[in-house]
Amino acid sequence: MSGQTTPESVLSQIPGWEAASWRELDDCVTNRPYLVEASGRRAVLKIDQVQRDAPFNSRQKEAQIQCAAQKVGLAANVVYVSDTVLMTEYIDGVMWSPDCLDDNANLESLASALKKLHSLPLTGRIFNALGSAREYAKIIDESQAQKVNECLAKIEGGPRPHNLCCCHNDLVLANIINTPETRFLDWEYACDNDPFFDLATIVAHNELTQEQSDYFLDAYFEGDGIRWREQLERQTDVYDALLWLWEQSRG
Repeated sequence: MSGQTTPESVLSQIPGWEAASWRELDDCVTNRPYLVEASGRRAVLKIDQVQRDAPFNSRQKEAQIQCAAQKVGLAANVVYVSDTVLMTEYIDGVMWSPDCLDDNANLESLASALKKLHSLPLTGRIFNALGSAREYAKIIDESQAQKVNECLAKIEGGPRPHNLCCCHNDLVLANIINTPETRFLDWEYACDNDPFFDLATIVAHNELTQEQSDYFLDAYFEGDGIRWREQLERQTDVYDALLWLWEQSRG
């Protein structure tokens, strides 16, 4: 780590964590997080070597949104933040796996948590799906040009939100945990967006069956899900296109 900010150098500046032990966590796509422990407490430490910019939040903005979510029971407490560092309390709980989606009680809890999330104050930053898609497209091999253009067209022609609200924008299963209440991890993409984007992420990324999707939509809309089925399907098409571009851009 020569020439880079290290866990030791960061922890030495945080009161009560100076002598903490740490280890790097595995299987993280966009972060290099560490699990740190001191005096029976555990936290997750994320260190950037340069300040983050779009499509990510800055670490300060991420912390601000996460603090708002923490106040309503949706997120971990923020321990420390700077322009390039974010440390949050470690949440003990059950990380969601595909079988969690087979439990209707989990789908109801998830829908309830999302309604709470979507009721938070606006963040002041609007999710730019097309802008992100164009950045991903620049990196993809030219042999995929036709598919890239199809995805860009699908995103550009996607539905415009009837209303913006605070959204997580990255609700893959690894970012959902039961404590036993349903909470969300990793708020780096959170900003103002169409609430259907979060719903579409749950349905499309996790490949919900029609029965699961209908139940989830009914839970979110208190029994009136079928009225919003078309809106969800249109946003699902946008999400699928954006996800494909993201995956291809990462090789």
